[in-house]
Amino acid sequence: MNHASLKPTARTRARGNLRIIGGQWRSRRIEVAALEGLRPTPDRVRQTLFDWLQHFWAGQGLGLSGMRVLDAFAGTGALGLEAGSRGAAEVLFIEQHPQACRVLAKNLLAFKSQALRLIEADAMSTMQALAQHSQPFDLVFLDPPFAAGLDVAAAASALALLNQGGLLYLESDRSWAQALEQTSGSSREQLASCLRLIRQAKAGAVHYHLLQRHNDSGQATS
Repeated sequence: MNHASLKPTARTRARGNLRIIGGQWRSRRIEVAALEGLRPTPDRVRQTLFDWLQHFWAGQGLGLSGMRVLDAFAGTGALGLEAGSRGAAEVLFIEQHPQACRVLAKNLLAFKSQALRLIEADAMSTMQALAQHSQPFDLVFLDPPFAAGLDVAAAASALALLNQGGLLYLESDRSWAQALEQTSGSSREQLASCLRLIRQAKAGAVHYHLLQRHNDSGQATS
């Protein structure tokens, strides 16, 4: 998660950690910055997500090996590190908060992997810049701060970064259907026509979704 308003508090001053749940770095622990509002994706949700991905790609003889992955609003970087652990060729993390970035940079260095790269910047503006200058991504993780209401805008920005048939994971405080219903104009039409919902679930107040970008023929690959 990328939070401009994240701040240390007495209640959260002690740093925590979480563990990688799969792949070559399984069971390794990463430090979590002591910041109020930082919301790491729980183990159970990460396990569900990567089960979805494995099942989706299995029929195509694919996996994360060799894929380009973006973890926007990275926060702890847990999602991107799970992808790196499972063989992604490149994982780009975007995080804005200075303290979260310091902890994330320290964690990335500990893995000694050239596949992991961090940009300290605003996720929305960076995604827009990447759409102009970057090779497309096969998988994008989005976990924007709920209070900012960025789920639809972030999805629209990520859409321009995805390969045809690429996958988008989105966490939000509302379902994808609700997000579209509460969006008007061209953004709603574009997202509804260009992204297919593959799987969705809810954990507590968090709705999480796996979506796929349609290919040029207007069909999603499966």
